[in-house]
This record gives sequence, structure tokens and C-alpha cells, in this order.
Amino acid sequence: MSAPPTPASPPPTAPPSSTSSSPAMFGSCWSCRLLSGSALILSAGYVYQAARRTMRQGGPTSMGTVAQIVFASGLAAWGMVVIMDPVGKATKKTKDP
Repeated sequence: MSAPPTPASPPPTAPPSSTSSSPAMFGSCWSCRLLSGSALILSAGYVYQAARRTMRQGGPTSMGTVAQIVFASGLAAWGMVVIMDPVGKATKKTKDP
């Protein structure tokens, strides 16, 4: 006995993407970029001050303290990138024939 043939099923379709119209995460929303970028910069300042407080109290500079300072500089750089939005401004200009 053989199994009956199964009908061919249509290929699955992908759900429509709601973000296909916006090229960047924040798009051209200046206030969104300013708010989130400044929040990242302020959090970098908080992490940096926590590391400096340990060093100021006479504690040894350990790898954890160095990692905190590196992490704080990464947060600050990320905040600047969000505010400046260099990717959104890098559009390729093409010549019209």
C-alpha cells in the first residue's frame, strides 16, 4: 500500500515589513536622535565617574576599572554616532543622463 500523493503547497510568503519605508532606525527624527544620543553620553559619564571614584579613593587600577573606562568611551562614541547620524547623510549622488 502506498500513501496517496499530497497536493503541492504554495511557497510561504514573508509578512509585509512595516519598516521598509524608513531607511534608518531613527529616520529624520532629530529629537529622537538627540534624546537617545544624549542619554547614551550621560550614561557614559556615569560609568566613567564610577571608575574614577574607585581610582580617586586610592584603589589600585585593575582590569575591571580599565574595562569600565573603555566601556564608557564606547558608550560616548555610540551616543555621538546616534546624534551625528553619519550613515543617513551618506547618500550616493548619481548623474541623470
